[in-house]
Amino acid sequence: MESSNLARAFTLIEPGPVVLLTTQDGQQNNIMTISWTMVVDFKPVIAITTGAWNHSYAALRDRRECVLAVPTVDLLDQVVGIGTCSGADTDKFSAFQLTPLPSKLVTAPLIRECLANIECKVIDFIDKHHIVVLEGVAAWFDTARKEKRTVHAVGDGTFIVDGRRLDRKKLMAEKLPPGV
Repeated sequence: MESSNLARAFTLIEPGPVVLLTTQDGQQNNIMTISWTMVVDFKPVIAITTGAWNHSYAALRDRRECVLAVPTVDLLDQVVGIGTCSGADTDKFSAFQLTPLPSKLVTAPLIRECLANIECKVIDFIDKHHIVVLEGVAAWFDTARKEKRTVHAVGDGTFIVDGRRLDRKKLMAEKLPPGV
């Protein structure tokens, strides 16, 4: 083995899929791209990394709710575009031709074009590490959607697309919590 750049080590430990986080600040909807997520608990509890440098953060902190929408590979250019502009001066739903749908338990909208949407409530802010902890309160999945491959950010401007799914449920059956 050869020594590697420690500052780039995070690209080796890629988290879950890139998601779109929607917020509603009482006047307008917004979307931001989040590439660093982590499942914390099966309830589900999900942690994301963000902070005051993102326009959506104020609504997230004030309203304490959001939607995590899971885009697929066919939306990658929109996902990148959303992540490279600010909701302070851009209506991202309009600019990227995405459709907001009403949520059931939060005011932030679902995104119709996404494979799945999870309505979430904020349960904690860990300011030291710019982590927001969310608890899912409702989930939606588009079973009719043909494209189901998600994308994962490597962290250097490149992405990995999910591929073939390998089934090992029988090997893991005794280890999984009920209902998973």
